[in-house]
Amino acid sequence: MTQPPDSEKGILHPREQARHRSLYRLAPGPDAGRFVEWYWIVEWDLDEPYTAEVLPFPSVNVTFEQPGGAFVNGVCTRKFERELVGRGRAFGVKFWAGGFGAITGLDVGSFRDEVLPLTDVFPDGNRLADLMFTAESDERRRAVFEAFLRDHLAPPDPSYELVREIVTTIASDRSMTRVDEITERFDVPIRTLQRLFRRYVGVGPKWILRRYRLHDGAELLAQGEATELAELSASLGYFDQAHFSKEFKQQIGLTPAEYATRAAAERQITYR
Repeated sequence: MTQPPDSEKGILHPREQARHRSLYRLAPGPDAGRFVEWYWIVEWDLDEPYTAEVLPFPSVNVTFEQPGGAFVNGVCTRKFERELVGRGRAFGVKFWAGGFGAITGLDVGSFRDEVLPLTDVFPDGNRLADLMFTAESDERRRAVFEAFLRDHLAPPDPSYELVREIVTTIASDRSMTRVDEITERFDVPIRTLQRLFRRYVGVGPKWILRRYRLHDGAELLAQGEATELAELSASLGYFDQAHFSKEFKQQIGLTPAEYATRAAAERQITYR
């Protein structure tokens, strides 16, 4: 199995979060890997509540939470906040962008920014949840979920594979900042591109570009690798620093300068 990336991308205030919860990931098996990017496991045991913040990927996640239950989390277009209280854990399944829509045939946009009970999507979801919660290890939970998934796997779908390739390229190539660059690189008409993203991902290609470039900006600021905000803004495809700062604050709640200052303080705490 190819190991999932050891990346903090999408995690806001990563060093601060790491002091309040643990996070690790598991790779999917080869069959499930057509649709599942990785599994993630978060655990916490806190005397005081802590609010974890994430700028989510354009992906559907299925989560098994203790305490809590089993849920399908639609693509989240806002900053996601979760209060961690007492002791708990969550086992999550992060699908590739478009992967959940390819398996289920659902209009993923219809539950964008919503959290649904697992049984709203899978009638046999209660049995799956029982098996997941009683499994003795996370490796066993992976095996249980992939056995369940085998009964729902869709046949090869060239349209979904194209969508996944496009989104993967957007995520990894920081130089890609405009929709016309996508249409040119993949030779896909703009209307076709929009239709495919609406069907499989639930959000448009322009939104995905902006989300991944914000991921890049937040990661560089958190690591202390971006000192000139005007230069960073230009490299991420923004018209100017003001546009970048406005969108960054709208999505993350802090200006880039404020986020960088907070990150610098956290690095000092971590390595003191």
